[in-house]
Amino acid sequence: MQYNMFTAGTDAEGYGMINKKLPKSIIGRVLLWFPERQVHIRTNGHVKFLKISTPFQATFACLMAAALMWIGFSSWSYSQHVKIVDIKDNKISNARLAYHSLLGEVAEYQKKFSGITEDLESNHFLMLGLVEKNSSLRQSLNSVSQQLVVTQTERGKIEGAREKLKLELVGIENQLRDTASRNFSLKDNLSNVEDDLNSVMAERNMALFESTRVRRELKDLEAQRRSEIERLETRLAQLQDDQETSVQRLTARAVQSIESHEKIIKMAGLSVDKVLKLDTSLPKGQGGPFIPTSSDSKPGGQLRANLDNLDSYIDRLESLQTVMTRIPLTAPLSNYRVTSRFGKRRDPKNKKWSAHYGLDMASARKSKIYAPASGVVTFAGWKGNYGRLIVINHGAGLKTRYGHLDSFLVKKGQKVKFRDKIGLLGNSGRTTGAHLHYEVVFNGKSKNPSKFIKAGQNVFQK
Repeated sequence: MQYNMFTAGTDAEGYGMINKKLPKSIIGRVLLWFPERQVHIRTNGHVKFLKISTPFQATFACLMAAALMWIGFSSWSYSQHVKIVDIKDNKISNARLAYHSLLGEVAEYQKKFSGITEDLESNHFLMLGLVEKNSSLRQSLNSVSQQLVVTQTERGKIEGAREKLKLELVGIENQLRDTASRNFSLKDNLSNVEDDLNSVMAERNMALFESTRVRRELKDLEAQRRSEIERLETRLAQLQDDQETSVQRLTARAVQSIESHEKIIKMAGLSVDKVLKLDTSLPKGQGGPFIPTSSDSKPGGQLRANLDNLDSYIDRLESLQTVMTRIPLTAPLSNYRVTSRFGKRRDPKNKKWSAHYGLDMASARKSKIYAPASGVVTFAGWKGNYGRLIVINHGAGLKTRYGHLDSFLVKKGQKVKFRDKIGLLGNSGRTTGAHLHYEVVFNGKSKNPSKFIKAGQNVFQK
């Protein structure tokens, strides 16, 4: 068999067909570029001719050009799609930065609360010092009072001695009347007695003056003490009002944050109390008998009660923040479309009604799958109809499952963080096409993953 191809001129019929549809200038170029060709086929001495007409060649060239243009357009579209994916990744990164910024603000509030607590402790020490000073003043007052009592006692003794001396003087005068002869000898004794009496009277006057001075000083000290106590009480009331205002403002912010966190957890379809109860990382070792406390009427009693209340709110807020890091609030794929939702559906294989406990998310094959929250990989292997399956335990009773994977990027027992790559999307197991089967399990029961993703969108928008 021999093949021979050569140019043999223009086909009249083909030329006539082109001549009817195109201008003469274009016809000339077409005939120049695509002249009629003939292929000679020789078999056992017989020769056959296979004619390739100009229209056929022109049509084939147009199809090839169109195919090349389509390939170029597809390449350009793919590059644009990659740029869009990068833009979305940047938005997700910005959202993460905003979330970490929010955690930083909460840490600042905690530092401010610590500063307020230190100020209250210093004020408490100042009050203790004032109380000690007041006690010392009271002791001084008691000491002066005792001295006054002693002085009054001595005054009474002096008065008694004076009366006694008067009686003695009367006796001496009687003796002088009776014994005039002894006047000169008794005159010296009388002078001595008068000197003693004058000395006693001077001492008595000095004691009276000292007593008056002490009383005056006591009144001044008492007035000064009352003025100082009133000033301190006014200052204490002002400080207490300022501290209570700050504590109430911090309490309002803590309550607002708690309500926001609880709202997000409820949007995900979870019970706040159950999530906190199942989180083993939170402190549980508490107990003891119940002893009700009486109301504190001392200065600062209401402030201490408000601080205790704020402390309880901060403890709950910290517990909620810890739990929030364990809840899968983001989608495991950056770009996807939902092909089958959670709940009742028709089976894609046999078209019968069945229960679907996850969310089917379609995307390009071998798309990267990310961990929606931190946790520990408890399973990474083949699991029946799931195909290649990964299970992550996030704590607080929450688990996530990822089925029909192409390959694994983690292994059993490995700890993963938020947005760590764990696998690639595939078509393993019982499927009709490449997609990810995504499940969320809480306390052994399957939950709708769409609610978690919707709640997460609310978080990152804030």
